[in-house]
Amino acid sequence: MKLVLGIDGGASKTQAVILDEQGTPLGMGFGGPANYNTVGLAQTRDHVAEAVQTAFTQAGLTPRPFDAAFFGMASVVSEIDFARIRTIATDLGLAPAAQTGVDHDCRIALAGGLSGRPGMVQIAGTGSSTFGINAQGQGWRSGGWGHLIADEGSGYWLGLKAMEAAVRAYDGRLPSHNGSATVLQGEVMRFLNLREMNEIYQPLYVNPLEKHEIARLAPIVLQAAADDDPVARQIIDLGAEEMAACVVAVAQRLGMVGAEAGPLEIALVGGLFQAGDIYVQPFAQAINRRRVTLGRDCRLLWPELPPVMGAAVLALEMLDIRLSPAALARLHTDHKA
Repeated sequence: MKLVLGIDGGASKTQAVILDEQGTPLGMGFGGPANYNTVGLAQTRDHVAEAVQTAFTQAGLTPRPFDAAFFGMASVVSEIDFARIRTIATDLGLAPAAQTGVDHDCRIALAGGLSGRPGMVQIAGTGSSTFGINAQGQGWRSGGWGHLIADEGSGYWLGLKAMEAAVRAYDGRLPSHNGSATVLQGEVMRFLNLREMNEIYQPLYVNPLEKHEIARLAPIVLQAAADDDPVARQIIDLGAEEMAACVVAVAQRLGMVGAEAGPLEIALVGGLFQAGDIYVQPFAQAINRRRVTLGRDCRLLWPELPPVMGAAVLALEMLDIRLSPAALARLHTDHKA
């Protein structure tokens, strides 16, 4: 029996899944974070090993090398990154080098989101990114350059914009209505435990907040928008426009424009989309405004499979195994169960 391994190495945890050659999930395991830019290569290796071992334990199998393995890893985008992750796979003896695939986490999010079909994935979690693969197997990413220069529409970006709005309201650059330009001024001060706005220098510059801590402001922006705060709505609309621009960039780069291709499927992945219409609808509207440029309709979809399953599907493809519609249907059912 052939076995394949899928790995989803993220900023907060590592997931591993074992599938047999029929696409049947045998075991799932978890480990600590595996963004090696944050935790280093040694901890990334240990957390991958932990996730694989727990997957074997759940499957009731004795550990053995896999016939193929695919790693989808956060912040792994360059050839240097790929080589370092392959070294981890080799050191752990997980699979033959020729059957070890490595790519960024957007790749496995798309493979899972559309069950291996061509299309796009829009990620909006702590960070954001847009990735697509066309019918010829060519891929391209737009956005996803990290919080310092990109991540528009992400949880971090929403949190940063909330703080910008708060200080602009405080110093008078935002027009005031009924004594307050935006509820974000007070909400940001409460979130950061500020007695007065000038104390914001402390969490920003003296003891800087981590990226994920700033992203915790995103639900405040979403709630303010749901309560019809105009500034919060503008922030969400701007993020939606930026992400829609990334969709167009990917579509144009990959030749995915033109009505003859049918609707363009876009899987929505990430915690922000789980907020529902307050976040999804502005993105859908921004996409619709670019319909003429795209030359085709877009179909926004919830992910059919999680990214770790996408990694396992890609591992099967490395063995020239493509799951039948019936096998995919079973995999969807098994995952939901």
